[in-house]
Amino acid sequence: MERHTLRVIARIHSDFPSKFGIPRQSGLVDALRARVVFEPEYRVAEAVRGLEEFSHIWLIWQFSRAVREDWSPTVRPPRLGGNRRLGVFATRSPFRPNALGLSVAGLERVEIDHALGPVLHVTGADLLDGTPIYDVKPYLPYADAHPEALGGFTDQTPRRRLETRCPEALLARVPPEKRDALLGVLAEDPRPSYQSDPDRVYGMAFAGVEVRFTVAGEILTVVDIISEPKARK
Repeated sequence: MERHTLRVIARIHSDFPSKFGIPRQSGLVDALRARVVFEPEYRVAEAVRGLEEFSHIWLIWQFSRAVREDWSPTVRPPRLGGNRRLGVFATRSPFRPNALGLSVAGLERVEIDHALGPVLHVTGADLLDGTPIYDVKPYLPYADAHPEALGGFTDQTPRRRLETRCPEALLARVPPEKRDALLGVLAEDPRPSYQSDPDRVYGMAFAGVEVRFTVAGEILTVVDIISEPKARK
């Protein structure tokens, strides 16, 4: 089997230390903020010259916690409740022959840091903290946007947004600049699609806190926010 080596050029620093809670696609929660920091070899300001003129960028990255030698030709998309199998190439499942991800992120600004070189400040990214990035490309609206495109099985499953209730006293435990992002993430319903127990308390690590919540019907209620999340395996 022919093999090629990809170079990790950067890593993203996001508010998600674990997979649970990450939006299922990029761009669903615009209030999310993250930084793309290049690896030492690629900390060259000239390499991003002109990038600040674009509003969005493509990130090509690795599902670093889903790398495996074997693969399955079919998967169970969470959006279909895990009850129907589709071809892996008809989904965005992380369990692929090559564990590659592709995301569009808003480009807020390009910062030239004295120690880190060029740093990309992005919005709406759906990446785990520390995710390795293989490439950055500008998003071109004239070529990349297709409003008439069909969405396959995703067109048949309406997007749900939960009503999120969080007491002000609890929300105050979250850094002010992170609150809108947290509420946006919760509204997207972080739970696995096959879980619907209204009495279950879920825990989600986000931006240095652990958010505990329940979901009954279309209402998500935050029951506690703990400053230091417990270590996860």
